[in-house]
Amino acid sequence: MSGFVLISPSPEFAERMRAAVDGALPGSVHAVATAELPEQPEQVFARLGGAQPDALVLGPGVPLDGALRLATVFDVRYPAVAVLLAADADAELMLQAMRAGIRDVVSPEVGPEQLRVVLQRSVQATEGRRRAVSPAGPDGAPDPGDGPRGRVIGVFSPKGGVGKTTLATNIAVGLAKAAPMGVAIVDLDLQFGDVASGLDLDPEHTVTDAVSPAAARDALVLKAFLTLHPAGLYALCAPKSPVEADAITPEKVGHLLRQLAAQFDYVIVDTAPGLGECTLSALEHCTDGVWVTGMDVPGVRGLRSSLDVLGHLGLLPEVRHLVLNMADAKSGLTVRDVEATVGVPVDVSVPRSKLVAYSTNRGIPVLQATRKDGATAALGKVVERISPSAKAKPAARRRAHRRVVVA
Repeated sequence: MSGFVLISPSPEFAERMRAAVDGALPGSVHAVATAELPEQPEQVFARLGGAQPDALVLGPGVPLDGALRLATVFDVRYPAVAVLLAADADAELMLQAMRAGIRDVVSPEVGPEQLRVVLQRSVQATEGRRRAVSPAGPDGAPDPGDGPRGRVIGVFSPKGGVGKTTLATNIAVGLAKAAPMGVAIVDLDLQFGDVASGLDLDPEHTVTDAVSPAAARDALVLKAFLTLHPAGLYALCAPKSPVEADAITPEKVGHLLRQLAAQFDYVIVDTAPGLGECTLSALEHCTDGVWVTGMDVPGVRGLRSSLDVLGHLGLLPEVRHLVLNMADAKSGLTVRDVEATVGVPVDVSVPRSKLVAYSTNRGIPVLQATRKDGATAALGKVVERISPSAKAKPAARRRAHRRVVVA
């Protein structure tokens, strides 16, 4: 690999970029200390003896108009070279940058660790930018096609109040530790979703923007509508008004999940309670299903009924996990009672925890916080069942239903 080229008059940014790359990413940094941008990509390649870099970073101090023009040329002629921009970006500049083919826009004050994550993610995603003509999706938008897909993990429950969003946000944070910038969480509880509050986010854009015709046609525009979380993941939050949910159809949901699966290693889907049309559409695209229930008779019976219905419809994902949440030995039910009613083994039992309730109210998932307890360890086990870092292979994990005990 030929590495990374930086064009910027800022020696401080060049120093941080070298710290981000050295010893962590393949290749090295070739810094060009100037604010003048070349007219053609070949002038950049000439500095590397004719080789193409993995990424071109247009750093602080370069003219924005020239940066957008050069990025557009690279996007058309050399799509395998990721172009990044370091600038103080507002919403208008972000949209212009995405249209020009710029992979990411970072702050001029970005630290080496975050810059390393962005560079790594950008290089990995360059192949996905080669959009080919494929069957049309909703509103005539091109379908993402049959290229490599990430895993889509749906979190489901027939009733609310069982901690589904808490589980989904912690799964997203846990997976982001293994795949920084490779995780997206989508709030499909379109009327009353809580992913934004669960992650302490105030998103400028929501699912409503992500299913617009512009986003459906262009994955780069879609990414501009995602909200970056400090844990190294992207969030797509529920509409700000329940009225907006009426315009989001199951077809648009399916197309959105295919787009995200083509861009990210993991897509976490927090669904609405029950089996609505958008939830069923999400199930059709899920590679993994995580079912959540509490230790109450109505919830357990509802879960059994929903699993029966989905089994008859052929919508059960191949990889399935059953999580018993807020488990309490004094509830009057045992794990064996739950398993006997639902008809499948419980995979992970998450004990009732004051720390989880506290972290939820703060908007900081427990897997992101420093304090730990039994619930934190149990949520980590859920992530291990999904993450490739788990010791068991996927086929083995499907069979590894270990009996759990509520202490």
